[in-house]
Amino acid sequence: MNIHEYQAKSFLRHYGVAVPEGYVAFTPAEAVQAAKKLFKGANEGVWVVKAQIHAGGRGKGGGVKVVKSLDGVEAEATRMIGMNLVTHQTGPKGQKVQKVYIEEGCDIQRELYLGLLIDRATSRVTIMASTEGGMDIEEVAAKTPEKILKIAIDPVTGVQPYHARRIAFGLGLKDKQVGKCIAFLQAMYAAFVDLDCSIVEINPLVVTGAGDILALDCKMAFDDNALFRHPNVAEMRDEAEEDPAEVEAGKHELNYVKLDGTIGCMVNGAGLAMATMDIVKLYGGEPANFLDVGGGATKERVTTAFKIILSDKNVEGIFVNIFGGIMRCDIIAEGIVAAAKEVRLHVPLVVRLEGTNVDLGKKILAESGLPILSGDNLADGAEKIVKAVAQKAA
Repeated sequence: MNIHEYQAKSFLRHYGVAVPEGYVAFTPAEAVQAAKKLFKGANEGVWVVKAQIHAGGRGKGGGVKVVKSLDGVEAEATRMIGMNLVTHQTGPKGQKVQKVYIEEGCDIQRELYLGLLIDRATSRVTIMASTEGGMDIEEVAAKTPEKILKIAIDPVTGVQPYHARRIAFGLGLKDKQVGKCIAFLQAMYAAFVDLDCSIVEINPLVVTGAGDILALDCKMAFDDNALFRHPNVAEMRDEAEEDPAEVEAGKHELNYVKLDGTIGCMVNGAGLAMATMDIVKLYGGEPANFLDVGGGATKERVTTAFKIILSDKNVEGIFVNIFGGIMRCDIIAEGIVAAAKEVRLHVPLVVRLEGTNVDLGKKILAESGLPILSGDNLADGAEKIVKAVAQKAA
């Protein structure tokens, strides 16, 4: 789960991480009031107006502006709120801005990068730091990987002062800045672990003219499986920033992720779902989604899953690939038939069933009166759906 910058900074501030002062605003009038709070009613100052969406690259898209008057704050808030902000992470459709964050300006002398993430290779929280702050870390990794410093942290010891000193020296920090970096990183690590984060990224981390170290921006994401431990985090979920189909799927305990292809996939089991997507691509198709109905889905959940797949207008065919263990093939078949009749199936459908009650499941499909193609195995099913979609398009 992702949260907004202003929410992430509230967590960092709670753990003692240095962040600039700021307030969220949902209207231009609220933005002006927030600016006045920061400069105690002054008409002149330096403020930063930041669009709040779950995507990076906001500055390049016009979603971050520095202004020097209350009129400027109001004008930028008016422009941003309601706009469709397009960045390299939103795709061409962009994301509608519902709110802005009004933050005090600061004297930036250097821009750095600092992040904490889970490294799957080492199974540890890893610190990533770079002197190339303000840039996409992926771009830095591609062009100048030698400028990225990585340190894997032993979960038994956590972040130690010597870890932070290595980071500080690697970033070119000196004198009192080293001590500030140690306190900053230890507080950041505490927030990461306590809140079950999957990533905390500060880009840029800035050094001010006074030598202070501040988190000028912050991206924070959480492990969904641990949200039950953090109701205060779960409350910050902004469904307006998520794909409506993914939100609906979550309400029915379905694991669904929308993709850009044309072949909808419904599978039970994450591993089998990944294999299904791979083999669809192998035969020349493009999966439209990842959808795992789980091992104990009911007929109603299967019906809902089918409807969610078909809610994507890009879907030109559906491949159902079920290996029945706990999940019985007849339950899957009943759900498919019910959903196909309810939504008036208009695209090719290939179903491959194997496992518990497979014969009964195939019988239900065969007697449904629906134009359902049967896949003998994984490869056969993938080949048939790719071919059926191509024939329909022709």
